[in-house]
Amino acid sequence: MKIFASRRRRVGWAVGGLLLTLAIAAQVVYSTGIYASWRDQRSLDAACDGTLAQGGLDAALNSSHTRARTDDDSDYLAACLLNRPDTGEHGGALEIRLRWSDRSAASEVLAPFGRNTNGVKGQAAPLGNGWPGFVRYDGYAQVVVALDCRNDADRALVAYGDLVRWPEDAREKGPVLTGLGRVTTETAQQAAAKYGCRATGGRQLTQVKLPSSASGSAAPAPLARAEGSCVALRGLAGQASRAGTPAAAGYPADTRTPQVNCFLLTAAGKPGYGLYGYYGAMAKDFRSTGSAVPGDDRVTATAHCPGSAQEAVFVLYRLYDGDTGDPPVRHYSASFARSALKAFADHEAGQRGCTGVRLNPVPV
Repeated sequence: MKIFASRRRRVGWAVGGLLLTLAIAAQVVYSTGIYASWRDQRSLDAACDGTLAQGGLDAALNSSHTRARTDDDSDYLAACLLNRPDTGEHGGALEIRLRWSDRSAASEVLAPFGRNTNGVKGQAAPLGNGWPGFVRYDGYAQVVVALDCRNDADRALVAYGDLVRWPEDAREKGPVLTGLGRVTTETAQQAAAKYGCRATGGRQLTQVKLPSSASGSAAPAPLARAEGSCVALRGLAGQASRAGTPAAAGYPADTRTPQVNCFLLTAAGKPGYGLYGYYGAMAKDFRSTGSAVPGDDRVTATAHCPGSAQEAVFVLYRLYDGDTGDPPVRHYSASFARSALKAFADHEAGQRGCTGVRLNPVPV
């Protein structure tokens, strides 16, 4: 009996020692952050229905330690919120949302269209590198990508990347914006593949810049020497000057971006007229916002574009100054507005192979 008792004591000590070792190991794993890192990595791998691209995430949030939370918003195909656990509310956060273009857009998606007449609030700059997307800024940076499905002309996979909180310890904007662009574009590409949308993306983004007037780096140019998105209006420099807008502010020419802008400026540098071109999913969303606001001075045009079931939409607005509430151009010239929009739409259509440009008697 003593032999069995001794054996039981040895087994008990062995089991106790093993449990103690496991407890110590668990404490080490937990206290050193190994478990937290494993948990956070799992959250990233599962984020946005498993489509989240993590290549630019460190740069976007200026940290190698990030985590994700799934957003079960029924308005979207998938959505997720990404942030840093190390610095709380000062560490930055971004949100990714994915949707099909043939589904009704949520109100927050359509909200930017409502700012089109407020100076340059509705502006967007192309991402470049072959991506059908753009970056805009209105208090926070947003990247939008619309991947047309070659196997379904009525559908596109649209991704929105919103930097809802800037990482305060980031010394430069460039890497953060480029990271946001990479996360958004590459997630869109992975989501398109996952959900059966055969789409063409672009090359890896290496530089993303805010729209020039948002970054304070742009100087307006005389319309006669306009470049990029405003080049079509060079021939109207005389008319534009008589209409009160002798200068222009444009963006790099890009035939893949789903939104194009050109702004005509007064002699004082105030945005007087804004020209917009919308394609594919963006044109559909613009149309879904309904008719013009009463008193809105604008003219519209449409065109048929190859590979898309959605007509392109072109719009010219007389703008107002958000600070004063008054339009910098005091007298709206309907004839100039139509001439300017026709030149803009014809040039845009020619660059993209669109046909049948038509000025509309009433806003679309």
